[in-house]
Amino acid sequence: MKPGIFRRLINLWPPFLGAGIKVKEISDDYSDFKVEMKLTRLNRNYVGTQFGGSIYAMTDPFYMLILMKNLGNDYIVWDKAADIRFKLPGKGKLTAHFNISKERIAEIKAEADTNYKAEPRFTVHVKDEKGNVVAEVDKVLYVRRKDSKKTPPQTPPQP
Repeated sequence: MKPGIFRRLINLWPPFLGAGIKVKEISDDYSDFKVEMKLTRLNRNYVGTQFGGSIYAMTDPFYMLILMKNLGNDYIVWDKAADIRFKLPGKGKLTAHFNISKERIAEIKAEADTNYKAEPRFTVHVKDEKGNVVAEVDKVLYVRRKDSKKTPPQTPPQP
């Protein structure tokens, strides 16, 4: 699917639509995503700043999508863990930029092919309009070939 069509479809996904999250750009090779979220009455918390869950939601699927699109259908890609650290209150428009280089994608693929699985780690910074980091999100993904079977450890024969 062409990135422009994919971008329009993902922007209609209910969790993004409700939170006001918009994918603004996707590179032709799906290795780079730019996302933004404006402060609205639908994502404002009790004290008038961005709801933390919406800030996390704007970072949730993108590293997984980059790997899924670049590794292809022969690989399983899942989010395994995430950690978010809020640095400042989110006010106004927030942005996040996700990128995985072709070299890093090749490393992840090679690790999954040789070691049964790979668990790459990524960090993204959510920034406000002044460039201040509002939140820092660490993601751990799980990647393996679909046809890969974990080999049980070899046990020596019993006498």
